[in-house]
Amino acid sequence: MDRLRMGSIPFWPRFLGFSGLLPQAACAIVVWVGPTSWHGAALGIAVLYAGLILTFLGGMWWGIAAAAPAAERRRTLRWLWIAAVLPNFVAMACLGPWALDMVGVEPSLIMLASAVLLSLGIDVRLDQLSPRWWMALRVPLSIGLATATFLCAFA
Repeated sequence: MDRLRMGSIPFWPRFLGFSGLLPQAACAIVVWVGPTSWHGAALGIAVLYAGLILTFLGGMWWGIAAAAPAAERRRTLRWLWIAAVLPNFVAMACLGPWALDMVGVEPSLIMLASAVLLSLGIDVRLDQLSPRWWMALRVPLSIGLATATFLCAFA
C-alpha cells in the first residue's frame, strides 16, 4: 500500500513532477478561456510538450534498465530496452504528420494523450526495478498530463 501513497514520494520528484504539469495545464486554460488569437500557439505548444514528455518517459525507462543489472542478464527483462525506445517512435509518428501539415493538431494531441495513459502499463511492469514510490507519482502525473492534453484536443 505504501507504493500508492503520495507521502511516500520524495520531495524533489514530487515537486518537479507536478510542476511539469503546469505548461500543459496552462495550454488547456488558454484554449478553453484565453484569447482566440492565442489558441494556435497554445495548441502547438501543447502537442510539442506532450511529445517531449512522452520521450522523457522512454528516457526514464532506459535509465531504469541501465541501472538494473538484472536487465542485462535476464531475457525476461529485454522487453524494457525495447519499451524504452518506443515512446520516441510514437512521438515522431504523432508530431511528424502535424509538423508537415498532413493532419490537424487535434489527432496528434489525442494520440499523444492516449500514449501517455498507455505508458502506465510499462510502469506497472517496472515494479521490481523502480523505486517503491514510482506508481504513486506516475499515476497522477500521467492522468494529469493526458487530461490536459485531451482538454486541448477537444476545446
